[in-house]
Amino acid sequence: MREFILFSRIGQTDSNFGSLHDAGRLDIMHECIVSSLFLSHSLRRDVVFHAILNGPPNPPVHIKIDGQTLYDVRTNMETWQGIIKKTLASKLQTPSQQLHPGINKDKSSFEALLKSKAEAGNCKIYVLEERGRELSEIEFEENSVFVLGDHVGMPRKAELFALRFGEKVSLGKTPYLAASCITVINYMLDQKVKV
Repeated sequence: MREFILFSRIGQTDSNFGSLHDAGRLDIMHECIVSSLFLSHSLRRDVVFHAILNGPPNPPVHIKIDGQTLYDVRTNMETWQGIIKKTLASKLQTPSQQLHPGINKDKSSFEALLKSKAEAGNCKIYVLEERGRELSEIEFEENSVFVLGDHVGMPRKAELFALRFGEKVSLGKTPYLAASCITVINYMLDQKVKV
């Protein structure tokens, strides 16, 4: 199982927006969803994508997208804008509410999500940062969790918290887009699985 956790510093936490770009750059979340979960003509059923939205008006909001149960989706931004708007507009009736097949929303913080992953003890956590250990040098665990920031990056406090549970890793000194990082990681892991 692969998991990706996107820390969105300014991602809007309500549905009052006209476009994903204007909603605290939720278009970056859309790009990361596509990079995480979609192949050419299918979905990655072994991937879970998490976004922790920390923007106004009511942070945090945790959106979890599970490739194993996700369906009735496309890669285009309009489809995802509708799904994300519907998800953010809904009032939580249960602690973790499913609003579209494979998509859940709750109020978990970044710290609570990471802590729960670490306490489960069945995964290795990697925190992407340009000054980390080169990904090409790492033997990945079967169950890997990759933590990355949006265009603003993770706050230092959040990064230090994540490093209590994980290892700092890097794609090199060049700062890539979050979605590009996910694509490269998926490619690298796909190659290791085939060997």
